[in-house]
Formats: sequence, structure tokens, C-alpha cells
Amino acid sequence: MRRVSAAAKAYPLVFATLLIAMVGLILLATPARDTAPWLVGAYALAIAGWEAVGMIRQLIRGHAGLDILAVTAISAAVLVGEPWAALVVVLMLTGGAALEDYAANRSKRELTALLRKAPQQATRLLRDEIVPAGGSTAEASTEDVPVEAVEVGDLLLVRPGALVPVDAVLVSAHAVLDESSLTGESLPVERVAGERVSSGAVNGATAVTMRAVALASDSEYQQIVRLVEQAAGSKAKVVRLADRYAVPFTVLSLVIAGIAWAVSGEAVRFAEVLVVATPCPLLIAAPVAFLGGMSRAARFGLIVKGGGTLEQLSRARSAAFDKTGTITTGRPVLERILTGSGFDEMSVLRFAASAEVYSSHVLAASVVAAAKRHGYPLLDALGAEEVATNGVAAEFASESTGEVVTVRVGKPSWLREFAPSLELAVLMPGELAIYVAVDDRFAGAIVMRDQVRNEATQALSDLQRLGIERTLMVTGDVAATAEPIAADLSIDEVYAECRPDDKVRIVSAVQPRPLIMVGDGLNDAPVLAAADIGFAMGARGATAASESADIVNRYDTLASLPLAVRVGKDTVRIALQSIWLGIIISVALMLVAAFGFLPALIGAWLQEVVDLVAILGALRAVGPRSERTLKRPPTGAVGAAHPLTGSAYGERTEI
Repeated sequence: MRRVSAAAKAYPLVFATLLIAMVGLILLATPARDTAPWLVGAYALAIAGWEAVGMIRQLIRGHAGLDILAVTAISAAVLVGEPWAALVVVLMLTGGAALEDYAANRSKRELTALLRKAPQQATRLLRDEIVPAGGSTAEASTEDVPVEAVEVGDLLLVRPGALVPVDAVLVSAHAVLDESSLTGESLPVERVAGERVSSGAVNGATAVTMRAVALASDSEYQQIVRLVEQAAGSKAKVVRLADRYAVPFTVLSLVIAGIAWAVSGEAVRFAEVLVVATPCPLLIAAPVAFLGGMSRAARFGLIVKGGGTLEQLSRARSAAFDKTGTITTGRPVLERILTGSGFDEMSVLRFAASAEVYSSHVLAASVVAAAKRHGYPLLDALGAEEVATNGVAAEFASESTGEVVTVRVGKPSWLREFAPSLELAVLMPGELAIYVAVDDRFAGAIVMRDQVRNEATQALSDLQRLGIERTLMVTGDVAATAEPIAADLSIDEVYAECRPDDKVRIVSAVQPRPLIMVGDGLNDAPVLAAADIGFAMGARGATAASESADIVNRYDTLASLPLAVRVGKDTVRIALQSIWLGIIISVALMLVAAFGFLPALIGAWLQEVVDLVAILGALRAVGPRSERTLKRPPTGAVGAAHPLTGSAYGERTEI
């Protein structure tokens, strides 16, 4: 009963229509049977009037929609003495909203699943005490608070099986976490003290202690949820794809109805034709298809922010790529450490890694991993700040003197403002340097070597097969590093040593369009926003790149790019097929009605069947059943098959 009540509140016009139908049928069995047609007809005309008001408002805004057919069909049916047929058309119109709602919920299941899993509460330790791994939590002084109440620096207790509420640094010696909701990797991940843990990860069988390093609003899973909410709530222009066919279809329907009336001399023919010309399949099929495509993309970690992006993807002709973290893994390995006066290799790497824990840049994890491999313990920061496009600054207490020192890690142009003695490292092709300063002294540089992604060659080949005609590498790296990689991957053009504004200028001039820009990190945010389709590659939810991009790739693999293009093409194809299916069946029924072989009441019920056929066709955009068992595209393992193309990935290319 409660469900019925909720449904009645959600769809009042559907229940009102059914109620009028029941009352009318009851009246037919009483002496007041002559009242039934008047009641049904008056109600149908009232709904037609209500729809007409909305139609006029749309016309004033310059949108010629399909509602005119429904209004004309209802009015004509009542005027020629077919009120029950008019009532069925009303039921179709009002029931269409409920049907669309059901289909929409079905088609965006993968999107809403992410929203349901968002962390809601955190357990905060009231005293600065660490619960040992495997120890009892019964004596710990804790309080449960909303996740929004957690402050940076709070010590948190994460119980077995609980979600990590905010981005944090592990304080306990060891933890086993399930990060599948963030990375798509189904195997548990082990973390040790000092490593950063993202919100949304699920703790293993042992309670652990963590220290919050970000507010809930700035943490990874909450940022992902925000992006999903934008995607799920978007109403793109293309969900009104059927409006392109509105005027021609309306004119055709009125012409067929007018000819049938003129030739037969029977006004009822006019109503019989328009009853089967009602536009529900065209109005519903496109939105359902695009929501289905967005849900299908979400299954592989792709958050598409609107149906318009899918349509752009289906027509994409050019693709531009950043290099580090996009074409390459963004997780380079340590080559050597250069030291400044008064510093040794251990102190340079240890200072850098301790500060990089608080950075969202793709290279930060590589520095932390290098320190861990060397067995260097990380320092506890007193405070930290990430400076967009430049680096990170963190304060630490010196272990020798106890004085507070400020460690800065990032670009040499930024560090030179604080440490004028900074010296640039001499780099070989394929190498990159991360510079470190302590207060006003140059501490040294960490030289690392990046590597091309396993899946890059195959992904670019797949893009060509999907219609991408022109490829570019647009990078801030020097030409000596970028050009050999581009040549090896058969990328058409290379633009090196580009600043963010250079990237925007170059991408804006590229033809043919639409163009996909693939990038990561804060410095790519402007060009991702400027491109026809911004694709944030492996972006952390907290980065500006994910906020400015049209597609956020939560999983760190370039295989997701051709997959996104394929989903866009499939979605638009299915949407158009569903629209044309509705048009063809409706026109066929109109022709049958024009010759007098389809009574208005039967035609109205047949139109309901057309609705269902069109919607079921649009739901194909969710993807085949066999695809729904896949969790993510391959990360580039040799021989791994692309989930949509079936192609195998080749050997790793070193640089």
C-alpha cells in the first residue's frame, strides 16, 4: 500500500487518468451511462489544454516539439465522438513519464551504484592514540561523526570492513584494502605506514588508524560522487535528439490526416490517423539511450558528464594527447639522485617523499614508492599545501634540531623563488627531474625515467579504426623526449615545451573537429575545458583536470579512450535506430488508419505497443549482457583483449 501511495504522489496524472477511466466504466453500467463520454471527454480536453500551455511556452522559446501532435490527436478524437480513444492517448502521455522514469533508472544503474557507496560517517579518535594492528578497539575513546565533520589532522579509526571516510595517511604499521571502487582492481592492496589511502577504499579484516589529510569535500571518492551527480543530473541537448525530426514528422502526420479526411469525407479519419501519430517513442527513446550509454561507460570507470559528450564522441575526428601520465604511465622509476650542498641522497629522497604524500600530481606516488623501496621512513608533516601547476610545500620538524623547516617539491622555476642557488639537472632523453628545496637552500633533484604505457600502441590503432584521422602530442616536455615516443607510436604531430596557454591555442586551431584532448593533472585543466571533448586520463577526483573535463577516466588505462569512442558511436546509433523505428511504425499505422482499417481506440492501444518497442530498443545502449561481467578495460597486460574490439595488447615500449 505504501508503494502505491508513493507512486500516486510521483505520477498523479497517471492515477487521475486511471481513476477517470474506472469511474467512466462504472457509469456505463448505470442509468447515467450517457454521462460517461462527457466525463471522459472533458477530462481528456483538460489534459490537452494543460499540454497546450506547455507547448506554447516551448514555441515562445523557439523550440518546436512534438507535443502538438498529442494535443491535436486528443482534441480531434473528442470532437469526432471518440472520447475513449482520447483517454487512451492521455494515458499514454501521462504514463510515458512513469515509463521513462523506470527506463532511465534502469539505464543509469551503474551511475547510481557509485552514489550509494559514498562514505557517510567516520570514527574519530578522541585521544591521539594508535590502535595496533590486530589490537582491540574496545578501549579506544572514539566518536562517530558525519564525514563532513572530519578535519585535516584528525586521527581516525577505520574498523574491519568499513569505508575509509576521507583521504588519509596510514598511521598503523600495515593495512589491507579493497580499492576496487576506485581503481577497478579486484585484488586487495597492501599499504604500510606513511602511505596515502583514498576515501572510498574498504578496510580489510583488521582495524587500522589513519590521519586525515583532506576534508570530505576534497577527498577522492566524494569528488567522484560529485562528478557522477553532475553526469546523472545532466540534461544534454542531444536527449532532445528527436526534436530534429519534430517539425517534419508533425507536418507529415497532419498531411496524411488531412488527406484521409478530404478523400474519405469523414472527420473521424483525421482523429484515427493522429491517434497513432503520437510522439512518445520519439520523446522517450533518445533520453533512455543516452542514459544507457552513460551507464555503460560508468561500468568501465568512465564518468561521462552529459549525453552531448557521447554525441561528440560518435563524430570525433582528431585526438590530442599530453605525454606524462597519459601516453606514459606517469609512474617513472628512480634513475639517480643529485644532491645540493649539505644534503645527501637519503635526506633529499626522504624530504621529497614526505611532502609528495600531500600532492595529487601523477608523479608524487612514484617518489613515495622510491623512498619506500629504499626503506626510508616518511616524516610527519605539520602542515602541507599543494600549489596548482607548481608543486607542493610541507612543514616538518627537523629531527636533529627540532626546528620547523619548509620543504618544497616541484618545478625549478617555482623553487628558484625560494632557493636562488637551484641548479638544473642535465637530463638524457626520456628522463625527468623533480626538484627539492628546504627553506632557502637547494637540496637536490630526483631524476626519474618514465615509460610508455603497454596499451598505448593498440589504443591509438583502435582510434584510427574508429575514425580518428589526426593525432597530436601536446606536451610541456622537451622535443628530445617527446619526439621519439611520438614516432614510435605513429603520432602525426608533436608540439613540445608547451605552457597551458600554448596547449589551448594549438588545440583550438586543430582540424578536423570534433577533437578529443586527453590529459591529466592540474596543468591540463585549461586545454581539457577548451577542447570539444576533454578526457581526464586516470585523473584523481580532487584534480582540476577532472572538474574541467567532459569525461573522467577513473581507471588508469589508455584503453578506456577507444572504449569511450565506441560507446559514443553505439549510443548515438541505437538512439537513432530507436527514433526511426518509432517513426516507421507510426507512419505505417497512420497509413492503415488513413484507409479506415484502424479504429481510433485500437490505434491508441497499438501506439502503447510502439512505445514499448522503442524503449526496449533504446535500452540496448546499456550494453550486451556478456559485457556486464567485465569490471574494467585492461591496463596493458601483454595479450590482454580490449573488451569491445577484442584486440590484443603488445609488448611494453621502454624510452
